[in-house]
Amino acid sequence: MDKKRFEKIYYQGTLGTMTEIWVDRETGVNYVFHRAGYAGGLTPLLDRDGKVVVSPVYR
Repeated sequence: MDKKRFEKIYYQGTLGTMTEIWVDRETGVNYVFHRAGYAGGLTPLLDRDGKVVVSPVYR
């Protein structure tokens, strides 16, 4: 399979910090990855109601 499961759809960063949004191409779930220095974390992206953001899945 040559298609990657995750796709980066957003990037913002400066020296030492970075924020990215990734989409799982199989489920449509959006994830936020944030890094600052040597620390980082990944979490599902939530909307204003606290529900997981899900993008349409195109197969």
